[in-house]
Amino acid sequence: MTMAYNPIQIYKLMAKARALEERLIKMSKSDDGFFWIGGPGEEAFNVPLGLLIKKGEGLAFDFLHFHYRNSATLIAMGVPMIDPIRQMHCRATDPYSKGRNFVGHFAIKEWNVMGVTSPIEVQYSMAPGTAWAQKRYGGDGITVVTGGDAGSAEGDFATCLSWSNIKNRELPILIIVTNNRYGISTPFESVHGDSIIARRAEAFGIQWDVVDGNDPKASYEKLQFAMGIVREERRPFCLEAQISRLHGHSSSSGANREQSERDCLIEFEKVLVNANQMSKQEAEEIRKTYEGEALDALKQARTEPLPESSTIYEGVFK
Repeated sequence: MTMAYNPIQIYKLMAKARALEERLIKMSKSDDGFFWIGGPGEEAFNVPLGLLIKKGEGLAFDFLHFHYRNSATLIAMGVPMIDPIRQMHCRATDPYSKGRNFVGHFAIKEWNVMGVTSPIEVQYSMAPGTAWAQKRYGGDGITVVTGGDAGSAEGDFATCLSWSNIKNRELPILIIVTNNRYGISTPFESVHGDSIIARRAEAFGIQWDVVDGNDPKASYEKLQFAMGIVREERRPFCLEAQISRLHGHSSSSGANREQSERDCLIEFEKVLVNANQMSKQEAEEIRKTYEGEALDALKQARTEPLPESSTIYEGVFK
């Protein structure tokens, strides 16, 4: 799949995704929400991922096994800002769980977005199943699975590596680790003996690489390269993105801003301004536009109904 890198489009989507997350965090600190977990700081990687996905329903399109920090990916794919806000506000109009799941738990049948789970990393053991179905089907649809560095210490990650590259049954799967160097409140160095997680794929015969996930251009190009291999050669690839965690693990840890972390949105804005591709005023107007859209979405969601008890079994997999 060939797509041109468009820095202005990517900046706008990054700003939109950040405005959404910042509104969700504010909601978690009021009576507009109960619990927040998300991905502010991951936009430079997750937006390019969303733009490069072959979106649609069925085996001819990409199957997506995400975790709860992929909001920017879904925004880039076209999710309206109000829908995650509806989920955060527990509204019956939430299209993913009818107001009965944590925010960031997307599930979109029309785009092959498999239901996001709260238990970490189980998606790694599920993803080879859709990849196997795609291998049998043919075409250029691939499976994409994402997870964090902490969960890569669990057995599901090794299961994914093992099942993705069996001889004569190599699977078209892109295995992504977004490494923010924390597992809840535990620093990376205190639990990892390795320095590069993706290198583990080498033992399974899987090609791997690492990218600066705070750089949207580098992320776009590396993702395009990795996805090209998986699409064309129908074999797995493991990619690690080194990213930031700007607001802690979740609202349970306060969701306060961590000033020592790199901010990909601020960094990218400086790059565009210095290259005369955007002025500081234009960047500020973009950010304010999306901040206003997020607030308007919350006002709309506040007027919408809570789920009725009679609907508790609707949408449940049986």
